[in-house]
Amino acid sequence: MEVRDANAAMLSNYEVYQLLTDLKEKRKEMVKNKHSTGQQNLNTIMYETLKYLSKTPCAHQNPDTVKKFLTSMLPHKLTK
Repeated sequence: MEVRDANAAMLSNYEVYQLLTDLKEKRKEMVKNKHSTGQQNLNTIMYETLKYLSKTPCAHQNPDTVKKFLTSMLPHKLTK
């Protein structure tokens, strides 16, 4: 694996939480009996990440809150 664009946008915890929650819901609809080892590893990573993020403030945020925060931080000219 190689980094192609080091300046690519970063995801917030809220975005990761939403992405994994949506993915989990889609996967529930497509239940399959057989899971490969790679699939089991992915399920474990998703479970552990969602478990951690659900205990953080991102679980209670919404897109408007994140947008307001980012807008209010613009004058500070923060970098990565």
